[in-house]
Amino acid sequence: MVPHLTTSLTGPLQELERQVLDQRPEIERWFRTQWLTRETPFYTSVDLRNAGFKLAPVDTNLFPGGFNNLNPEFLPLCVHAAMSAVQKICPDSRRFMLVPENHTRNLHYLQNVAVLKRILEGAGLTVRIGSLIPDLREATVVETSAGEKLTLEPIVRRGNRAGLEGFDPCAVLLNNDLSAGIPPILRGIEQQVVPPLAAGWTTRRKSHHFHAYDRVAEEFARLVGIDPWVVNPIFSQCGKVNFTEKEGEECLAANVEFVLGEIREKYKRYGITEQPFVIVKADAGTYGMGIMTVKSVDDVRNLNRKTRNKMATIKDSQPVHEVIIQEGVYPFETLEGAVAESVIYMIGQFVVGGFYRVHTERGIDENLNSPGAKYVPLAFETDCHTPDCAGKPGDTPNRFYTYGVVARLAMLAAAAEVEELVERDAALEVKAANA
Repeated sequence: MVPHLTTSLTGPLQELERQVLDQRPEIERWFRTQWLTRETPFYTSVDLRNAGFKLAPVDTNLFPGGFNNLNPEFLPLCVHAAMSAVQKICPDSRRFMLVPENHTRNLHYLQNVAVLKRILEGAGLTVRIGSLIPDLREATVVETSAGEKLTLEPIVRRGNRAGLEGFDPCAVLLNNDLSAGIPPILRGIEQQVVPPLAAGWTTRRKSHHFHAYDRVAEEFARLVGIDPWVVNPIFSQCGKVNFTEKEGEECLAANVEFVLGEIREKYKRYGITEQPFVIVKADAGTYGMGIMTVKSVDDVRNLNRKTRNKMATIKDSQPVHEVIIQEGVYPFETLEGAVAESVIYMIGQFVVGGFYRVHTERGIDENLNSPGAKYVPLAFETDCHTPDCAGKPGDTPNRFYTYGVVARLAMLAAAAEVEELVERDAALEVKAANA
């Protein structure tokens, strides 16, 4: 069973799928050459929206927290990909410390931690969970949504190494996006931290990611002979907002008008009759917080108090002063009548599965990553790596292979983005040391 595509596969997307299938050897070779000069993120998830006339990433997560939503049948694929990813970090790795988010009441998230731990153990690692919860003083057992038991332990620092009582890990795997800041206990340790500390939301910005994605999409579009817009959302950025103090309204309005104008031009070119819209969201952060749908400049002028309060802060009560204004991509796929968007998961350079995020109470022009969303691990009847090149665009393996290609473009952009963040972080440390 796969969700039904409610809009016919015609125009740009059909052309994209056909060209991807016809040029699969060239595309896979191109990806291989890209990874010769880039370090693959340890894991990545990408939110994709399929509008029929466009298939584009709208968010890329470097600390994915939904491994519990993947099809359990693909666990061996995850394990094999993890083996390859671990080999690149440290060939003789035996022990990993997994550092999750601090919230312990989200039992579904804890089940994600349990599945991730199981994947790493399948790759031949001894895994223990180090917690950043400030008042955690001793090992504490928590229960997941599936009834599994996890032991959270306080992280201890010994010189330049971080670990747990009686446990000295080879590497530290973060499943915590560092929205609250970089923890001092992990700063400057000699073990490798993946993803790097600089990749957390303390320093990362969505606009930086999509600038990197612009470059990747342009190169890919030249390779396969398409308009890069078919796989790339138009965006702009405003770094002068204060929703509480009603500041930055003109900056926001000007950028909204710019992006809407660019979308209208593309819709006119391709004969698309849908109403253009943009998504305004915090330039840092996740969990679907600090997001609103905008269809005209008037929507961002004179915002009411409720909307301002919603946009003013994100996870861990961090204030919002920078926003990205991103082209809204209609998710014209449904599952049992509910709006759905694809979320693609990768470990290392391999697509390992995915699911549909489904919301019965949200429209096609709204954010689906919100309370009430359900996760359906039915997106992949096949493994995403074996399309039927003789088949038609839209056939299940072919559509999902194309999803995997576009998701890997976003992962490639994330690799370039993280490289820049790490270099900048290192330069700042040198500057601080010489001050």
